[in-house]
Amino acid sequence: MIFVASGGIAVADDGSGDPAAVKQTETGEWLDKEGNPTYKINGDTVDWYTYSGYRRYHSDCHVCHGPDGMGSTYAPALKDSLKTMSYADFLGVVASGRKNISTAAENVMPAFGDNPNVACYMDDLYVYLRARSNEAWGRARPGKHEDKNDAYTKNEDSCMGKK
Repeated sequence: MIFVASGGIAVADDGSGDPAAVKQTETGEWLDKEGNPTYKINGDTVDWYTYSGYRRYHSDCHVCHGPDGMGSTYAPALKDSLKTMSYADFLGVVASGRKNISTAAENVMPAFGDNPNVACYMDDLYVYLRARSNEAWGRARPGKHEDKNDAYTKNEDSCMGKK
């Protein structure tokens, strides 16, 4: 793995990094040693973010990107994309979209930054796809998961415009 020094902080330049969960936030989100969102899976039980990401992916992303991040003829396999995509790049593409044009095809990823059903759950989506990318979770729906905590619910309600 190659690391690039940036302002005194070492970051993986290929996006993969070590996905090991080292710290949990008050909202129940697990972070890796670089401070990026990651998954925490114990046997057949996943953390809330992985479970929520699975649900959000299958409600908003799978139509283009295929079941379980496996890709389609229309859009790339996000399971593979996260092997080389950093967390910041993922957020940028989901929020702002992307347009790839070649002589053979034109692929357009729409911007979802204004869609609260996606924007409010970008970390959840990233965590689920990171678990898929690292083969920490397979193609099945998580059967057991940690509960959503009150801090997560408060942030979710705020992002969705609820009082």
